[in-house]
Amino acid sequence: MLTKVEVRTRQGTLLNLPLEDVDNGFIIEEIEGLDPVKATLVSSSVAQVDGAQYHSSRREPRNLKFKIGLEPDYINSSVKSLRTRLYSFFMPKSEVDLRFIDSDGLEVDISGRVESCDSPLFSKDPEVDVSIMCFAPDFYDRTPVVINELTTSTTDEILIPYEGTVETGVRFTLHVDRSLTQFNFYHRPPDGTLRSLNFARAMVVDDVLVISTVPGSKGAALTRANVVSSALDSISPQSNWIELQPGDNYIRVYAEGAGVPFDLEYTTKYGGL
Repeated sequence: MLTKVEVRTRQGTLLNLPLEDVDNGFIIEEIEGLDPVKATLVSSSVAQVDGAQYHSSRREPRNLKFKIGLEPDYINSSVKSLRTRLYSFFMPKSEVDLRFIDSDGLEVDISGRVESCDSPLFSKDPEVDVSIMCFAPDFYDRTPVVINELTTSTTDEILIPYEGTVETGVRFTLHVDRSLTQFNFYHRPPDGTLRSLNFARAMVVDDVLVISTVPGSKGAALTRANVVSSALDSISPQSNWIELQPGDNYIRVYAEGAGVPFDLEYTTKYGGL
């Protein structure tokens, strides 16, 4: 069960909003927009063929709506002072970071921009309605998962039990400790299909290769003697950009010879609470 929401401005100011505590003068009466967001499905029809042909889909931005009751003690606070304090956090156009905390210990974050902040002045029950647009719709665990492993010349796979509810990209960092000319990154998601990313380039001791498959920041860079250069052209055009799927994922980084150390980092993401 959701127990608290934390709101943080870009200046670092923090507002705690417990769901069952009015000591600070605020109480969350309702939150809308925590469910999975609607998907837009793209399809086309064909003459004389029933139905339609599916092409692609995408999820829409998340619209979070808060109804916050004002509960002044009329000694240290008034309706006006509480309203003014909320304005400092939820002024339209401003950016805010939100953290949702539940009784099971789950803490997830999401960022957005305030769309509106409405508070009728002549209401019998003073409250504030806040609308926040989150253009990246997923909630994410603030602590990334990091796996330290070695490349392999066998068929042994590494199990990654991904606990998120939507797919997530990875940040793969290879710490080269011997001469290496190529490797293959294999991924087997829960549906059993085999996906691979193939990389070919001469690398030497102390090179550091970073490949990101995170949507919006995909790329590859090689650091040699403190000089960073793009390595995107070394990834085969037929490669798949690896994304972990909800459930058990199996990976294998294949390279001939002794194992080369690598780190795999990912962020657990949730499509709804």
